Amino acid sequence: MNFRENIKNIAIIAHVDHGKTSLVNELLSQSDTLDTHMELDDRAMDNNDIERERGITILAKNTAVDYKGTRINILDTPGHADFGGEVERIMKMVDGVILVVDSYEGTMPQTRFVLKKALEQGLVPVVVINKIDKPTARPEAVVDEVLELFIELGADDDQIEFPIVYTSALNGTSSLSDDPADQEETMDHVFDSVIEHIPAPIDNSDEPLQFQVSLLDYSDYLGRIGIGRVFRGTIKVGDSVTLLKNDGSSKNFRVSKLYGFFGLNRVEIDEAKAGDLIALSGMDDIFVGETVADSNHPEPMPLLHIDEPTLQMTFRTNNSPFAGREGKFVTARQIEDRLAREIHTDVSLKVEPGDSPDAFIVSGRGELHLSILIENMRREGFELQVSRPQVIVREIDGVKSEPFERVQIDTPDEHVGSIIEALGQRKAEMADMVSNGNGQTRLIFSIPARGLIGFSTEFMSLTRGYGIINHTFDEYRPYINQAIGRRRNGTLVSIDTGQATTYSIMNLEDRGTIFVQPGQEVYEGMIVGENNRENDLTVNITKAKALTNVRSANKDQTSVIKQPKVMTLEESIQFMDDDEYCEVTPESIRLRKQILNKSEREKASKKDKKS
Repeated sequence: MNFRENIKNIAIIAHVDHGKTSLVNELLSQSDTLDTHMELDDRAMDNNDIERERGITILAKNTAVDYKGTRINILDTPGHADFGGEVERIMKMVDGVILVVDSYEGTMPQTRFVLKKALEQGLVPVVVINKIDKPTARPEAVVDEVLELFIELGADDDQIEFPIVYTSALNGTSSLSDDPADQEETMDHVFDSVIEHIPAPIDNSDEPLQFQVSLLDYSDYLGRIGIGRVFRGTIKVGDSVTLLKNDGSSKNFRVSKLYGFFGLNRVEIDEAKAGDLIALSGMDDIFVGETVADSNHPEPMPLLHIDEPTLQMTFRTNNSPFAGREGKFVTARQIEDRLAREIHTDVSLKVEPGDSPDAFIVSGRGELHLSILIENMRREGFELQVSRPQVIVREIDGVKSEPFERVQIDTPDEHVGSIIEALGQRKAEMADMVSNGNGQTRLIFSIPARGLIGFSTEFMSLTRGYGIINHTFDEYRPYINQAIGRRRNGTLVSIDTGQATTYSIMNLEDRGTIFVQPGQEVYEGMIVGENNRENDLTVNITKAKALTNVRSANKDQTSVIKQPKVMTLEESIQFMDDDEYCEVTPESIRLRKQILNKSEREKASKKDKKS
């Protein structure tokens, strides 16, 4: 059997924030790839504004580097569980993985998730213990944790004999020793481990073509672009080939463009062979998992599994009194077209018609997945309203079932009790509790996904910002027939339309937390704060101080009010209840009641209680 020894296909996998993207940056800059005069931005692979702002990878990225005559194709994968569907498909495209683990944090929930996917595919691992320069680094203990995880996940004997490289990706250093003093200013140790241990792809380019689409891109000029691996045969521009659809049907088409990946660029190529990672265009309705095959030998590849959505929200046109003031795209047709474009590239997303022509039910992999879509739309000039997230309940073997998550929390010891109590109220069950001896405790829970909606804000308060929470989808289990994870406090709702006044805000501060600034425009039914009590309270926040001709003794004193709480998009989505919307525009994020008028709201509430 022949192999293409000058090619290696690898994916870089890790828990979020363990340094994958920084490592790829260094591999790019230290390889024989980029022009010597080319300056590499920090996080060069993350080309989306939100990715750069949040420091997370959302979409899988392809790149390729040359090192000592070998082309190394690298896929930088998302570390967050909401984008795990991408990780799973990428594992089909590569022959090995670089598993990056933080030298202090050790194995985390997404480390388990991504490694499990890699081992299931039989991929060969290289382990990189990153951030070795941290004063708190504990490389020996972390290597033991990684080994335990490999064993726990059923790795075979060859996979357990993984090579280890110790790096500081930020500093561009690496070594084969766990002593930080031995770090060398080179990434050669990582490259050499890849070349030595990761198997080369089989060279069967003389056999009939098989190319499988693992990722999608979209271009206004070319339409859908399928990204994947040539598993067998050769493909050239202008070839007539057959697309074998997921539903069993087939279509013939001509390959109009082929692209390879090199450095930060996608470059046009004329031909690709077995083992190459490429992108191709020419077929409008190409989809993930489908096979492009030789028309004379149309053999499909095994279907790719795509994780089902677990959370859904209703997107609808903005009908608030302030609708149309700030957005360029405000109609149902424009929102529908934008969601349709998103489906072109995001296969984990589903869009279905809602309860009215201006509503769409959008299902995704989690709050982050959906909130990033909303944030992108907002920045593009869209106005819309979204409802509270709901978990997707399924019927499994005749039993009503809901998604459960595995939650891992690292927290200072003094907050353990309050976290256990808070999660207990959300129907979580503790699976493990380990103290690491330096004032930190790791807690592992199983919890209904409903219980995590809105919990991250409460968690930050409970741990005063010192806790770390991570979670991944575990499985569907029988539905718990109780309300879980609802907001405890009511809201302060404006009864009038106008501008919020300092005078009114001062009078309302004792009632709860205010969300608006003096001078900010509000409308009837808009939520202007959180009540200290459980009920909703209708307030007049636009009332001005009555003018009199009596001079006050403290007239010259300046009115001082507390700083209002400015809610981010994520906080607003988590805060919402079932009878509320989050109004999202390019300039503003507002919370409001679905029924704006107070008396109509009360009538609807009475009607609901009767039914």
